[in-house]
Amino acid sequence: MQQNTQRPVSSIAYPILIALSISHCLNDLLQSVITATYPLFKEDLTLSFAQIGLITLVYQMSASVFQPVFGLFFDKRPFAWTLPMGMLFTMTGLLNLAFSTNLCWVLFSVFIIGIGSSVLHPEASRITSLASGGRRGLAQSLFQVGGNLGGSLGPLLVALIVAPYGRHNIALFAILSVIAIMVMIPVGKWYKGYITRMKRDHIALQPHMQMPLPMGKTVLSISILLILIFSKYIYMASLSSYYTFYLIDKFGVSVQDSQLYLFVFLVATAIGTLMGGPIGDRIGRKYVIWGPRCCTFQYADASCWLACHNYYEFLCRPGSFICFPRHPVICAGVITQ
Repeated sequence: MQQNTQRPVSSIAYPILIALSISHCLNDLLQSVITATYPLFKEDLTLSFAQIGLITLVYQMSASVFQPVFGLFFDKRPFAWTLPMGMLFTMTGLLNLAFSTNLCWVLFSVFIIGIGSSVLHPEASRITSLASGGRRGLAQSLFQVGGNLGGSLGPLLVALIVAPYGRHNIALFAILSVIAIMVMIPVGKWYKGYITRMKRDHIALQPHMQMPLPMGKTVLSISILLILIFSKYIYMASLSSYYTFYLIDKFGVSVQDSQLYLFVFLVATAIGTLMGGPIGDRIGRKYVIWGPRCCTFQYADASCWLACHNYYEFLCRPGSFICFPRHPVICAGVITQ
């Protein structure tokens, strides 16, 4: 029997998208706890900057490199409860991280946390697309803003409940993991019903889509976008991993204050993500993708020099510029350019 490839969701499912945005917010909040607690681990375990970099490398490898692997696996074997499963990995890693007493234990903990992120992101993005009802730009913006907001709240909560009382309080973030799982359960039920309906009606879960551009131009466009994303994350990883140490060493701020400054920078990334999509729709995606790159490097130097004078204003600007063209515009660029 020939498979039907009609769109199964005819209208946008706002409750599912809101739940996915909240889930993404809580997931990235928990993920950002790692970098926010670097000063505490460096002091408690007498780690070097090279060892801090190793922790970042292990986390990024598990959180990023494994995403295509899990995405490919669940393409072939759809499973409705991948989101709660990923959050269980994250919760397990956080509980281990709270009581880590040596570098190897820390590396194992961040690896498990990264696996949770790798499981969650591909499937959450897939469900976001399915629930969009064709309005994928709006759906992706809602999804990504949730993640940016969560990533910025992590350092703030660490400054309030971990830095003053000790890193064992990282275990308290397990409460947020349980809340995230509860939010994910309705999404899992919705996705399970979707999969059941597709199988019942013989509709392809992954229908073949004709490419809008020749293969050569498509590969070139995606390669350019990958280079831009790679450069963006070098900048972001460097700031999120080491900027707190820079402020502590250069300006003598406290660990708690340095995490508040990191929070300001990460809030700017959320603002940039929210602004990038609508402005890209109005003036063109190419201008929004390339323009902010030129501004970012100028304000990077300014934010360092003015760190303790007009810090909040100038540190916000690189974050908003570098994340201005983030996923809503880049995803649309992959589809249309």
